[in-house]
Amino acid sequence: MSGERVCIALDFGSRAEVLAAARRFAGRVGWMKVGLEAFVAEGPSLVAEVAASAGGAKVFLDLKFHDIPATVAGAVASAARSGAAMVNVHASGGRAMLEAAREAADRSGLARLIAVTLLTSIDTKALADLPAAGTPEGIARRLALLAKDCGLGGVVCSATDLPAIREACGPDFFTVVPGIRPAGAGVQDQKRVATPASALAAGADLLVIGRPITAAPDPDAALSRILEEIEAAGPRT
Repeated sequence: MSGERVCIALDFGSRAEVLAAARRFAGRVGWMKVGLEAFVAEGPSLVAEVAASAGGAKVFLDLKFHDIPATVAGAVASAARSGAAMVNVHASGGRAMLEAAREAADRSGLARLIAVTLLTSIDTKALADLPAAGTPEGIARRLALLAKDCGLGGVVCSATDLPAIREACGPDFFTVVPGIRPAGAGVQDQKRVATPASALAAGADLLVIGRPITAAPDPDAALSRILEEIEAAGPRT
């Protein structure tokens, strides 16, 4: 089903809003994302509550851990106990941190650990302020290769970085793509965005979509339109 390739971003500030959205979209998508705002406001118990309300959808806990190896390892283990099926860390934390995170995930039975390459809010202009040499695509490719070499199961990346990452890491490396905006939608604070169809054509496995659905005048209709676009795009090649 086309909904298996969609992760709804439950980016709200209260338990009531998060759970209401989880129930609203239950049974229509394969994943739901709990991010920093809700997690900080409501705590780890929210993850299990979303899982119980989501009609079988799995929970992606999107906290982007980035710290010294021991701290990140402990955080990954705690995240696994929360009931999340997928957790992410920043690839830019380096090899020792990524390996510690992967070892913690393995010990904890976490189904999937992935790494953030470069945020979709960072473009070439924003890179000029950072101590990072290269293009967004080149940086994302290097970080994806590092994550794969450290045993992680996939990455979060922009759709524009997908061709390079697919070429470097192969067809089985799991790719989670935020910054999805249907044609005609506003980009908000994102810089490197793509439509659902173009992201899938570039090789995305899972599309993370928040405001274009949750902030739409009719969220159910917005999701239906996106699912129709995904269905029309066909399976990833």
